[in-house]
Amino acid sequence: MSSTTYRCLNCLERAVTRGFDVSHLSRTCDICGTFGRFVHQGVYDQYREFEASPPEEIVWTELDRMRKFVVAEGLVRSGKTLADFEVTVEPSG
Repeated sequence: MSSTTYRCLNCLERAVTRGFDVSHLSRTCDICGTFGRFVHQGVYDQYREFEASPPEEIVWTELDRMRKFVVAEGLVRSGKTLADFEVTVEPSG
């Protein structure tokens, strides 16, 4: 069995490795102290890739961080494509 790494969504600094493969873990971060979601490393890697080079199919820079992770998780864990996401941005003000 292979191991999978998960990263704290709050601080993005702490990573833990486990001997199972799920979309995320919920635990307390040893660095920021927040109890919350640790995301699968593959999802985090996709998020980082889009942060460095945003996809043209959606308005990536207008999404909040959680919505970005939802898109990345759909691509990595569910086999979706960017065309599967109808991403709308709330008007400000």
